[in-house]
Amino acid sequence: MKKILARIIRKRNPDFDWDAELGNRDLLFFLLLQTGRLLRGQTLWLRGRRPRLMLREQGVRFEYLHRIQWGRFLKLGRQVRLSALGRAGIVLGNHVGIGAYSQLVASTTLNDIGAGIRIGNNVGVGEYAYLGGAGGLDIGEECIIGQYFSCHPENHCFHDLNLPIRRQGVTRQGIRIGQNCWIGSKVTILDGATIGNGCVIAAGAVITGGVFPDNCVIGGVPARVLKHREKVSIEA
Repeated sequence: MKKILARIIRKRNPDFDWDAELGNRDLLFFLLLQTGRLLRGQTLWLRGRRPRLMLREQGVRFEYLHRIQWGRFLKLGRQVRLSALGRAGIVLGNHVGIGAYSQLVASTTLNDIGAGIRIGNNVGVGEYAYLGGAGGLDIGEECIIGQYFSCHPENHCFHDLNLPIRRQGVTRQGIRIGQNCWIGSKVTILDGATIGNGCVIAAGAVITGGVFPDNCVIGGVPARVLKHREKVSIEA
């Protein structure tokens, strides 16, 4: 049984292998959990959509479902909300995981809907994330992202002292995150930021915009380049 399950899991994670300490009861509990999630995902057939082996926990909400696209083996944690009112909606690649209590919101207004959210293949997002899509959010393949991650591709205008800020409109540049990035817990990325491929972002960093090159380590408030990965030597 372990070998069969391992082959199935490797379709999502090619490097997977069982820990030697796992017993039969652990394995049975895991199997029951995954079966429930898989069955819950199959209910999307009733809404005219193909689940494609989706693993769906309790309380997942789909808003504007017709604007959401997903690939194989999508994993959605408890109480995840996907709201896809955007020109490109929400597009999720193969083997994407969204942690519990996270929200993906393409837009919050009906008078100027957002651009949308795109997440590439093999991306994992931790619990309690908030991903906005008003100015466009693009996350490349193979990224791993910690808990409480937030992206805000939109800024409020506030220059007129005689007018409430909420009535002064917004600017939208978008956020782009390259492939193979590791983003730590509680990172915030604001509008106009472009993160290169292979970057590491330290926990708690606040990126206020700008372009960050490939393979750099980013940290601080506001965030800056701390070093470059290719310059780090490992001594035997």
